[in-house]
Amino acid sequence: MMLDLDPKHLDLQREARALARSLEAFADEADDSSELHVGVLKALQDSGLSKLMVPAEYGGRDIRPDPLAICLVREALMATCSHADSLFALQGIGSYAITVAGSEEQRSRWLPQVAAMQALAALALTEGDAGSDLRAVTTAVTAHGNRLVLRGSKSFISNGVSAAFFVVFAREGSGYSMVLVPADAPGLSVTPSPELIAPHVLGEITLNDVELPEEARLGKVGQGLDLVLATLGVFRVSVAGAAVGLAQAALEEAVRHTRTRVQFGRPLARLGPVAQMLADSCAEIEMARLLAYRAAARAIDDPAAALHHSSMAKLAATEMAGRVVDRCVQMMGRFGLIRNSRIEKLYRQARPMRIYEGASEVLRLGIAQQLVREVP
Repeated sequence: MMLDLDPKHLDLQREARALARSLEAFADEADDSSELHVGVLKALQDSGLSKLMVPAEYGGRDIRPDPLAICLVREALMATCSHADSLFALQGIGSYAITVAGSEEQRSRWLPQVAAMQALAALALTEGDAGSDLRAVTTAVTAHGNRLVLRGSKSFISNGVSAAFFVVFAREGSGYSMVLVPADAPGLSVTPSPELIAPHVLGEITLNDVELPEEARLGKVGQGLDLVLATLGVFRVSVAGAAVGLAQAALEEAVRHTRTRVQFGRPLARLGPVAQMLADSCAEIEMARLLAYRAAARAIDDPAAALHHSSMAKLAATEMAGRVVDRCVQMMGRFGLIRNSRIEKLYRQARPMRIYEGASEVLRLGIAQQLVREVP
């Protein structure tokens, strides 16, 4: 198993960090908005990094999406601009089911637009009464001859108010299917979701007898859960990368403060309790980074087999980010509490990461179950 990044991934890391630096002038403005920021979108389009999300055959950079590459980009972007991280990640999260199970017509129509970020993607899973328990969804797709009819609603859908299409998870008969729904489909309507503590582009989706051709179904009847798991296999570990980037940014803010802020006759960084918090944070970030990179490298060849490791990486890194950013606020004292300061923004952004794409408690349950099965 690799311990160091190869030249290809190192080059990509430098590329992503350069993009992140170019966003600094308007990153705070973008992160304070729950609407699409055109400056961030334009920078991402110009960078070409969203080509990582689709196969080379449809305008991508690689034969297939590379989880480690995506992880590295998210680490760099999240350290500077949450809005950019989200837009980048969702191009893959919202389109991967098309890559895996779409028809040639669907792939040819949508994936090149995803690669160029000319069409923003969205994955519509969550409902008002169905979050971690996806089997509780009530949105339903019904076949009528050679037509499909979708009825239901989706809640807190990332990219909801900006997406060009939705990949919708719905009940079909006794199972679950995925359906590709263009945003302009008659009967589909979108309204903004309630504001979060860390602003995010979200939408509430209503599907009022949306009629589509039978070909809109992705893959086979009842393949929906498999497609969700396939998506998580590639992209869950990238959340760990984003959490590492956020924690690193928070720690660097704390270092800059504690090495210059003098109390009791010396810089804070030279006081025992503060030095301990700095050291613990540095070590925890590096442990999470190594776990994230290792899990992402495992997922390159077999994302499904690596999902257990991706879940551990996501759990460890997001929980770590919460601890580290909390310590950083503590080290900065009252300066860590100033509204709209960088550290306050990072504090708010860290909290949702322990919930989306697998809440920590749900991940712990799955990890424990796997452990019990494996131990002889």
